[in-house]
Amino acid sequence: MRLRRTLPIAVLVPALLALSACSGESKESGEDGKNSKASAQGGTTAEEKAEAEAERLGAVGPGALRKAVLSGKRNGFEAKTVGTAETGAGKDVKADRAACQPLASLAGGYTHLPAVSVEHRSLDPLEAKNATVGSMWLASHSEEDARRVMNELRTAVEKCPKGFRTVGLTYTGVRPVPVSALGDEAIGYRITSVVGKENIPMTYTVVRKGGVIAAFHGVNMLTPDDSAIPEPLVKAQLDRIG
Repeated sequence: MRLRRTLPIAVLVPALLALSACSGESKESGEDGKNSKASAQGGTTAEEKAEAEAERLGAVGPGALRKAVLSGKRNGFEAKTVGTAETGAGKDVKADRAACQPLASLAGGYTHLPAVSVEHRSLDPLEAKNATVGSMWLASHSEEDARRVMNELRTAVEKCPKGFRTVGLTYTGVRPVPVSALGDEAIGYRITSVVGKENIPMTYTVVRKGGVIAAFHGVNMLTPDDSAIPEPLVKAQLDRIG
């Protein structure tokens, strides 16, 4: 499986989720389109509502989050915008065990608590010898909810070492990995996604800075121990959050 050249890893899991549940998603997408049109005709867009909700919660709004997320070439990677059509399939993924839901949601590209706003980026290495590919996303919450996301994620890593299942996908071998003291708090863990006969080890670095959760997801099929997104890139993103 040549992940790097056939499919950006940022959309690998959401794309697989879409394949396993495409009939239901098609209906939802149509409904979302109708709702968006109705919202626009009513004079209040979804982004305006999100900005108002962010102000109410003291969270970072969509506009500010969009400005904060990395784009372009930085620290050996190129950060590229990922469309909602590629990430949306992972938004409502459910784990077969409630205790593992924080892990399942992050595997789909979202936090298990709904965020005010989310910005996704794929991460492609600039050097051919770098076999690590990945993705990152920022999720804006109230600080209280962001703390809860981290606490419940930490608990999930402890309670789900054998993994869990979602619709059409299996995850195994959840274990913590060392992570530097980044942001206000940080968690690192490795998890293996089983896709057909292929085992795909993925390393996550999840950092909270205020009410923003910054999640970094890396895959290196040659040397899984090197699959974490490098710390300089993580720090560059945290610096932009402010």
